[in-house]
Amino acid sequence: MNKAEMERKEAARLPEGDVVAILLEQHARIRDLFEDVKASEGVHKQQAFDELRALLAVHETAEEMIVRPVAQDTVGKKEAEARNHEEEEANKVLARLEKMDVASPEFDALLREFEQSVSDHAEREEREEFPGVHSGRSEEQLRSMGTRLRAAEKVAPTHPHPSAAGSPTAQWAVGPFASLVDRTRDAINAATGG
Repeated sequence: MNKAEMERKEAARLPEGDVVAILLEQHARIRDLFEDVKASEGVHKQQAFDELRALLAVHETAEEMIVRPVAQDTVGKKEAEARNHEEEEANKVLARLEKMDVASPEFDALLREFEQSVSDHAEREEREEFPGVHSGRSEEQLRSMGTRLRAAEKVAPTHPHPSAAGSPTAQWAVGPFASLVDRTRDAINAATGG
């Protein structure tokens, strides 16, 4: 069983709407998208990368806004700050990848490194952060966090914004405006084929 299948199996054991279940499902989808990007070429590779980029951008923003404040209480400030710092670094790499030609060997090399760092980050969250969040909150609170996470994702930016990454305060301040710009840009690009 691969890591994505294990994440889906673990998510299925949790109550529906549980924030950790939602995040585990997203981790699995992120792993699937990395595989899709690596196995694709041309337009499909660009589309798969665009989906991966958007999912990572909204996922990390929502985690910083909803999960990290709880993680500070349940597993400690040092742990939450370490995950935020990893996300800040990942955002910088994602911004670099976004500017590259997906057909270039440089893109493929950086993508492989990036995939490993994202995988390591997800595993640290799953091992060090999620258990504390899960045990430190009631089932009702975890479902409420899941609802708030989904709402945050709807207004989160779809492109990396390294200046806000890693800071829940900056995400709350900059995120909705950046999201409006990003989603408008995405709609224009989709309409014009660009």
